[in-house]
Amino acid sequence: MNFSTLLSLMLMLIQLWPCSLSMGNHSAQNTDQSFTAVRRVKRGWVWEPLFVTEEQTLTVPVYVGQLKSDLDKQDGNLKYILTGEGAGSIFIIDENNGKIYLTQKLDREEKPFYTLRAQAINRSTQLPVEPESEFIIKVRDVNDHEPQFLDGPYEATVPEMSSEGTSVTQVTAVDGDDPSYGNNARLLYSLIQGQPYFSVEPKTGVIRMASQMDRETKDQYLVIIQAKDMVGQAGAFSATATVTINLSDINDNPPKFQQRLYYMNVSEEAPVGTTVGKVFAEDSDIGENAAMNYFIEGDNSDVFDIITNNETQEGIILLKKRVDYESKRRYSILAKVVNRYIDDRFLKEGPFEDKTTVKINVQNADEPPIFTSENYVMEIPEGAVSGSLVGAVTARDPDNDDCPVRYSIVHRMQLKRLFSINEHNGTIITTKPLDREIASWHNITVKATETRNPEKKSEANVYIQILDVNDHAPEFPKYYETFICENAVSGQLIQTISAVDQDDSAEGHHFYFSLAQEATNNSYFTVKDNQDNTAGIFTTKSGFKRREQFSFYLPISIQDNGTPPLTSTNTLTIIVCDCDTKVNTFYCRYGAFMYSMGLSTEALVAVSACILILLVFFLAIVAIRQQRKKSPFLEKIEEFRENIVRYDDEGGGEEDTEAFDISALRTRTVMRTHKPRKKVTTEIHSFYRQSLQVGPDSAVFRQFISEKLEEANTDPSAPPYDSLQTYAFEGTGSLAGSLSSLGSNMSDADQSYDYLTDWGPHFKQLAGMYTSYRSVD
Repeated sequence: MNFSTLLSLMLMLIQLWPCSLSMGNHSAQNTDQSFTAVRRVKRGWVWEPLFVTEEQTLTVPVYVGQLKSDLDKQDGNLKYILTGEGAGSIFIIDENNGKIYLTQKLDREEKPFYTLRAQAINRSTQLPVEPESEFIIKVRDVNDHEPQFLDGPYEATVPEMSSEGTSVTQVTAVDGDDPSYGNNARLLYSLIQGQPYFSVEPKTGVIRMASQMDRETKDQYLVIIQAKDMVGQAGAFSATATVTINLSDINDNPPKFQQRLYYMNVSEEAPVGTTVGKVFAEDSDIGENAAMNYFIEGDNSDVFDIITNNETQEGIILLKKRVDYESKRRYSILAKVVNRYIDDRFLKEGPFEDKTTVKINVQNADEPPIFTSENYVMEIPEGAVSGSLVGAVTARDPDNDDCPVRYSIVHRMQLKRLFSINEHNGTIITTKPLDREIASWHNITVKATETRNPEKKSEANVYIQILDVNDHAPEFPKYYETFICENAVSGQLIQTISAVDQDDSAEGHHFYFSLAQEATNNSYFTVKDNQDNTAGIFTTKSGFKRREQFSFYLPISIQDNGTPPLTSTNTLTIIVCDCDTKVNTFYCRYGAFMYSMGLSTEALVAVSACILILLVFFLAIVAIRQQRKKSPFLEKIEEFRENIVRYDDEGGGEEDTEAFDISALRTRTVMRTHKPRKKVTTEIHSFYRQSLQVGPDSAVFRQFISEKLEEANTDPSAPPYDSLQTYAFEGTGSLAGSLSSLGSNMSDADQSYDYLTDWGPHFKQLAGMYTSYRSVD
């Protein structure tokens, strides 16, 4: 039988018998092994997974299975070889018959299976007779791990009074054993502690409510859950976890007053807002479920009020209105408290509110006087004579002894000068006539004081209105400037006037305008009332002559509609202007001013000319004085500026010694044999002492100056320009005389400048200047 025929027969055998042995396996020799129906077929090899039990304690190698090729003739010519994971150490093979043995203890949790390769070779040729084949040995699990609660201990919260079966939380345990083999990793949950309030689902570990519980009775429970593997069978491992279950609060309790009756007192002197007392209601709930609001029911809610202290949950009773012992000595109020947040589920058990009674006694006190009104309004006509009655105020002592009251005016002194009050009966009179046009209202404060207890006093405001009386006649609102041209025609409007009145008029002011009685015969102007509190001034003739009459004064009568009516006469000044059609207001004002001064135009021109002449004369004097203050040296400065010669040739600096020959800058008279400088310090001091005794004409000074001049001219290090030499000469007042060259008899004319022409082209302009200068001299 060849290899393919044998392989087909073995596959048929495996399909007919799922628990077939592996190739060459003897079930009688290894009854502890179990095999699956999964087959691996490769050429001459037929495999089913092999199993070995973990945690076996080995004293001798344990048989696992046998490898056998269909080419094996049982003549010892084949040799079996095992390679792969654990080959030669964990697993060994009998090379003669292909039996595999386990030599070490295995742990499935460390490595669940091993992959190995098998091969059969010919011992003579050392060549494989079958291709290499791979197979797997799985480690079969045993229950060697306990369950574990990895997230414990647990904590959960559930609302109080939750219904039975409400889910609280879920606990989960894990088992390191193989969940796919047997019941080693199958867990069963049970409740060790927590009955009869809670229950746990055996398979899922979900904890549920077993009964309704009240947080106010007990707010926390400790539950112990057990997890057991092997479905709780004998020999199973177990573990426990603790679950702390807290009951959260719900509003299932109404507030309750601690007392059914409260007693409080309040003084009749207490101001509005005074705290009378406090009430308190208890609520077994916590947080916002215990929040409550207080109310006052009944007729006394207008006298007392109650507010809630949100921190202490107390009801604070406040005085809403002043109380009077003499009027009412006792109050009874009904206070109610209601939960702020109500759970509708518990309304069927009753209202979440409570009520209590509060008795409040009013305590008597010595009260200050009380005015019949806090504010009085009085009236008096203006101009009323001193001592006229304005009105009266009344105050009384509210206490039972009815103490007499004294009245007085407080605050501003100017009001005391206008009004006085009778300290016994409170009548107010004037002390001088009042003028509404000065002040139409006066506000005074009256004080009432108990005679037996001056500390008890109160005040009231009195507002006095001064009623208007028609005592002011209407008048012009402003000064009108009216101008008219000389060629004005008859009927020409030259001014519109109006009037004002300081008095009030209930019906509104209405003024009537007309010419005053003394001007009715005026043949130049007339007044036309516009019936709207204005009037127009019109001419009644044509042509005016300014030289004949410069201005006109027109008296106008204005009457109001008061009772009785008052009339005033106002004068309108009309100035005639020299114009054609349009009035030059400035010129007219100017002419009017000169006319009022009595000056003609010619005289004004003469005065202006005199003023202009005086102004010019004054400016001339100032200019002359400024000219005299100029420095006398300015002319000399100008002369010096004329002799300045500018050269734009730039030198090479101090180190440039080749730019020009410095000897060319010196005069020919000094270009002689150089003489070394003498140390004349001692001689200078000597000459100086002698200069104190001799004058400037002394031969000593002439010799000294000549030697110094010669040294300066012959010194090659001296600069090629003039230098200032200072000598010890005290001035003109000194006996030694002056050494200044300003007073010398020598002049530049005595010197010869012909040598400048020999200095070259650069000094040609300088030589020409000095040559021409000498020629002029």
